[in-house]
Amino acid sequence: MDIHRFRDYCLAKRGTTEDTPFDADTLCFRVGGKIFAIIDIELFQSVNLKCLPERAEEIRVAYPTVSPGYHMNKRHWNTVPFDGSVKDSDILSWVDHSYQLVFNSLPKSIQVSLAK
Repeated sequence: MDIHRFRDYCLAKRGTTEDTPFDADTLCFRVGGKIFAIIDIELFQSVNLKCLPERAEEIRVAYPTVSPGYHMNKRHWNTVPFDGSVKDSDILSWVDHSYQLVFNSLPKSIQVSLAK
């Protein structure tokens, strides 16, 4: 996985925007103004992804290199490394899950407006 492929994948999702609200190196992907993925542009070593708490635990057990979200709510976020220990297809599947969780939490009016 490289940063360009990852970024393109995230931005292809309906209503996704990107910004660097914390510092110049921390890139956030948002839907409806809410973050679903965070990466370090410079290092591109890992991604923070939102996850249902039960699923987050299951992923951490199945993939020992996945850890509770760095600087995030440990129940709801995982930090996933880009070191080859997790298949790209799994990472992208978890991006889908994170996006959908955030999208589903948005008010219906915003969901509808993003569907246009």
